Amino acid sequence: MVTTTTFVRLPEVKRRTAKSRSSIYQGMDAGTFPKQVKIGPRAVGWDSREIDSWIQHCIDTSRPDDSA
Repeated sequence: MVTTTTFVRLPEVKRRTAKSRSSIYQGMDAGTFPKQVKIGPRAVGWDSREIDSWIQHCIDTSRPDDSA
């Protein structure tokens, strides 16, 4: 299966992760959340695959006894 990479803007990152803007940027500073990518002179986005991986990591670490 081939996954296409798209850029996700902040409102969508907030919606998908249920995190606030400040929590997202704190996580980036701490190295616990994917870093943004500059996509224009005044625009940033996040790699959709990195966001998906972060979400899956949260699920996996919250359910250590589940085996898929």
